[in-house]
Amino acid sequence: MSATTLTSTSFFIFFLVLFLSSSPSNADVGTAARYSAPYLPSKCYGSEATEFPSSNLFGAAGDGIWDNGAACGRQYLVRCISAEQPRTCHPGQSIQIKIVDYAASTVSNPSASGTTIVLSDKAFGTIANSSATFINIEFQQV
Repeated sequence: MSATTLTSTSFFIFFLVLFLSSSPSNADVGTAARYSAPYLPSKCYGSEATEFPSSNLFGAAGDGIWDNGAACGRQYLVRCISAEQPRTCHPGQSIQIKIVDYAASTVSNPSASGTTIVLSDKAFGTIANSSATFINIEFQQV
């Protein structure tokens, strides 16, 4: 077997393994805004503060994922993919959040209405500059 044939075969096997090991993303794309305390009462849990994650990584569901309240308690992996201002997203940062409220009923108004998920200040600041009004996100239910 010549060196060229061996190199071509190795190249083909490498891409075959790469193709078979990669899976298509099941994530959705949407927008996120932030909201600040007070976070209670919530549409999902009333005044039960024990239902909020101690990490403060939580959010309120927008109309697109609210699902008549079925979104309560769902967990999502969220990452910032772009924003109006360059260098807003924190590269490589993903967070897992819990839905604890409905965005339209939050006590503190979101920084941008009509978003997919409204993130707590801490959650938003973990994946993007907190000075941003809203960001484009990739999110996936876990």
